[in-house]
Amino acid sequence: MSSAVQQAPLFSPTKSQLAVAYSVCKGIARTNAKNFYYGFLVLPKTKREAISAVYAFMRRCDDITDDPGLPLMERRIKLAAWVVSFHRAASGVGTDDPVLLALADTQRRYKIPVELLDHLAFGTEMDLQEQMETGKTPSFNPEAINIHYRKFDDLYLYCYRVASVVGLVCIRIFGYRDPRAEALAERVGIAFQLTNIIRDVKEDAAMGRVYLPGEDLAKFNLLPIDFRTGDMKSEAGLARFRPLLEMEAERARKFYCAAEDLLPLIDEDSQPALWTLVTVYRSLLDKIARGNYDVFTGKVRLTTFEKLVILSKGMLRRLT
Repeated sequence: MSSAVQQAPLFSPTKSQLAVAYSVCKGIARTNAKNFYYGFLVLPKTKREAISAVYAFMRRCDDITDDPGLPLMERRIKLAAWVVSFHRAASGVGTDDPVLLALADTQRRYKIPVELLDHLAFGTEMDLQEQMETGKTPSFNPEAINIHYRKFDDLYLYCYRVASVVGLVCIRIFGYRDPRAEALAERVGIAFQLTNIIRDVKEDAAMGRVYLPGEDLAKFNLLPIDFRTGDMKSEAGLARFRPLLEMEAERARKFYCAAEDLLPLIDEDSQPALWTLVTVYRSLLDKIARGNYDVFTGKVRLTTFEKLVILSKGMLRRLT
C-alpha cells in the first residue's frame, strides 16, 4: 500500500467552542465599538454574532498597527502574521484563538470573500506604510505635523480601505441580492469615515496627522500646524477653521444620501440595524454642525441617552 501522506481532516469546531468564541467577540465589540455597537443590537442573533466577529478581527488589526511599543516594521510583520493565521483558520486549520475561530465561521457562513477581509486588515496599516515611506513618525514636536493626503481622491482611497471595506463586509452579513448595494455601501462608508475625521481633527493633529486634503487647507489659507497652534478658544480663532470643516461636512452629507437607496436593498431583518448605524453617525455630524464646528475645545459625542433614543427607534422599525 502506498505510504503517501494523507491530507489532515478539516477542523470542525463544536457548537460550544463557537459559542465561547462568539461570546469573546461580543465582549470586545461591547467594550470598544461605541457608536458602531448600537447598530449590532438591532440585528438578529446570528447576524449580531457575525458582525461582532468582524469587529473583533478589525480591533485586533488596529491594536497591532497602533502598538507604540513595537517598531513600525515589527508591527507590519505582526499584522501579516495575524492575516496568515486567519487564512489558515478560514481554510479549515484548527485554531485556539476565539476571534479567528468566530471569524472563520462567519466567513464561511456568509460567503465573505477572503480578499475583502484582507483589505480590511491591511487598510489599518496605511498610516504605517506612509510613515515608513517618508521616514516620519507620529510626534508631539510641532514641527513634525504633516498632511497625509494632498487631494480628496487620495483621502477617498484611505476612507475606502478603512471604512468602505467594512461596509462591503457588513452587507454580506446583512444580506442583499441587488449588486447596486455594493457601490452604495462604499459611499456610506466614506460618509462614516469623513465624520470621524472631522470629529477627531484635533486629536489627530496632536499625533502629527492631518487627514483633510492639503488642497482643501490651501483653499482656506490654512497650514497643518494651525491645527495644533492656532487659537481655538476664541470665536475669531474658530472662525478660521469653520469654513473648511463645514465644506467637509457637506461633502459627507452627500455621501450619506446613498443610505436611503441602500436601505431597501438589504434583507428586511437587517434594515433596522443599517438605519440605526446611519442615524447615529449622521446625528453626530449634525451635532458637530449645531456646535458651529467647534471640535477643538472638547470631543463631540452623542450622549448615551441620544444613542438609546436612536436605538429604540431602530428596534421599533424591526418590530413593525
